[in-house]
Amino acid sequence: MEASLAYILELINQTLTAAIVVIAASLALYNLSRNLDNRVARTSAIVLVFMTLAYVCDAFVALEPGIQTYEAVLRVQWIGIAFMPVALYHLSDALLATTGLPSRGRRRRVIRILYLISIVFLVAAAFTDTLVSPVRVSTPLFENRRLVGLVAQPVFPVYVIYFIGATIAAFINVQRARQRCLTRSTRRRMGYLQIAMLTPAFGIFPFSVLLGIGSEFTVLGLFLVNLTNILVIFMLLFLAYPLSFFGSRVPDRVVKVDLLRFMLRGPATGLLALVVITFTTPATRILSISGQEFMPFAVVAFVLMWQWTIALALPFLERRLVYGSEDADQLEKLQNLSERLLTRADLMQLMEAILASTCDYLRVNSAFVASVSEDAPEMVSAVGSVRPTQALLGDEQAQIIDLLQNGIDDLHVAKWHNFWITPLYSLRGSSPVLIGFMGIQARSAEIDLTPDDEKMLKSFSRRTAGALDDMRLQADVYAALEGLLPQIHLTRSAAAELEYRPGRGETPPGSAQVSDIDKEQFREQVRAALRHFWGGPGLSSSALLELRIVREALPTNDNNPVRALRAVLQEAIERQKPAGSLDGVSKNTSPEWMIYNIVQMRFVEKMKVREAAYKLAMSEPDFYRKQLVAVHAVADTLLDMENHRPE
Repeated sequence: MEASLAYILELINQTLTAAIVVIAASLALYNLSRNLDNRVARTSAIVLVFMTLAYVCDAFVALEPGIQTYEAVLRVQWIGIAFMPVALYHLSDALLATTGLPSRGRRRRVIRILYLISIVFLVAAAFTDTLVSPVRVSTPLFENRRLVGLVAQPVFPVYVIYFIGATIAAFINVQRARQRCLTRSTRRRMGYLQIAMLTPAFGIFPFSVLLGIGSEFTVLGLFLVNLTNILVIFMLLFLAYPLSFFGSRVPDRVVKVDLLRFMLRGPATGLLALVVITFTTPATRILSISGQEFMPFAVVAFVLMWQWTIALALPFLERRLVYGSEDADQLEKLQNLSERLLTRADLMQLMEAILASTCDYLRVNSAFVASVSEDAPEMVSAVGSVRPTQALLGDEQAQIIDLLQNGIDDLHVAKWHNFWITPLYSLRGSSPVLIGFMGIQARSAEIDLTPDDEKMLKSFSRRTAGALDDMRLQADVYAALEGLLPQIHLTRSAAAELEYRPGRGETPPGSAQVSDIDKEQFREQVRAALRHFWGGPGLSSSALLELRIVREALPTNDNNPVRALRAVLQEAIERQKPAGSLDGVSKNTSPEWMIYNIVQMRFVEKMKVREAAYKLAMSEPDFYRKQLVAVHAVADTLLDMENHRPE
């Protein structure tokens, strides 16, 4: 009975070990494939790779290799065990740097020292018997198996101290990062990480060395190992959620949907196939067929059924776990635009982050944003307990507007009751339009903003105006979807700039120049403007109207912003024209003229794709590919014109 129970537990252990390998490797590849340029994604992948290596070795020894191979694999396993502490500390340093506290050199030196120490422990475990030594294990539960265990040697207590010290230091770093979070969502995610990042350390530490020779091959030992593996699997899944947000440039809901789909279609499918193989292969007979022969049919059947189940369940799961109770009609449209469009909840979250950052910098407890409408100002978002009532906003609407239009200095800050208020303007049209105002709890009887306070308040008010403007714009999205879609430029990366306390020497939010604009989003703005070159929201509502070169072109274009933007675009297009002159046929087929010809024919002359492709002697698929290159070339030229304009 005990032997049968041990066999079942060992079979479960093999399955769980392989499951950890699948999940850890999948998450490492997932992070790297999405956010390779993000440091948190890279360092988390390091942690997951070392964890994968350790559990791969566990899965390999379960295949009962020869004794020498068994011992060699146990030594190789120390690649993961030795480097896990420094990998966790490295990840914690990346998290702390993300919140605005990059290392000034001390933490970087500590990381390098810890990597060197880990190399020393790896060498000691792999090539000597000073740290651990392998011994053969004999147990009545596995009489027919050749088993090997590890015994602690004199250097092992030093490794334990190193492991505990590095893990505690990593935990403290994440706690510091958590304290720097300004919004509830970022604090919650950092708290998840603080708990979940201990999972690799807990799952990879060689407890069997401390428990005695062969302890992991008893019924109790196998039960504890299985329990630990189950906990590690759940915590790995728990770890994947907060890590997926770092470095992402799409709204939170898109990150959640992407992660949900990946986990169900990737690791979950692999685990299902693994379980089917593990439990059908040893079976003697299944439906009068041997388990070995029945296994391929079972794997294919279960995988197909699982994919069918996912297809049916995903819409329901996304509504329940991601979108909540949002309006069904709006949800359908947002799902089609999920990587571009921000929902009201996204913008409210961003606005809350801006207000929290403003309060933190100006050392006040409360702030709010209200929109201005024809009826009465309406409260949009607020942080802190001190805020005006809706009745007060309505009763004093005229006074508020008068104060906003007659503010002090260039910042336009006025005192209203126990608040300082500053106007928020929309810059999308031909002239600035008052769309709302931001109120900050007054910290004194008189307005006493320092030059640094004014500079930061300008940045925060500009961000708030952009968020409020985008919120108002969403009402127009349904009527002018194609042209307005690229104008929604606030992303998860923009929110991340305001989710943490300002760091050492950090550039104030909103102060980035055009050279810092995300190129992909800028190119989308240019593409929309080109498609509506002769009129449409892609031109008239474009964020490109805010470019300085467009504003400088206003006097020569009757002070018409749309006409000025069209003139600037035309100049950028003309700059694609190569030097020299050719005859008509040569000009159409010359590679040097390709970019200019495509943009001129497709957007300025409004030719259809088929007609333009025929004139340029290329296929339609080839034309579409080169059209994308041409749009990018015009966008890069426009960006260069903005950054290198004459002073």
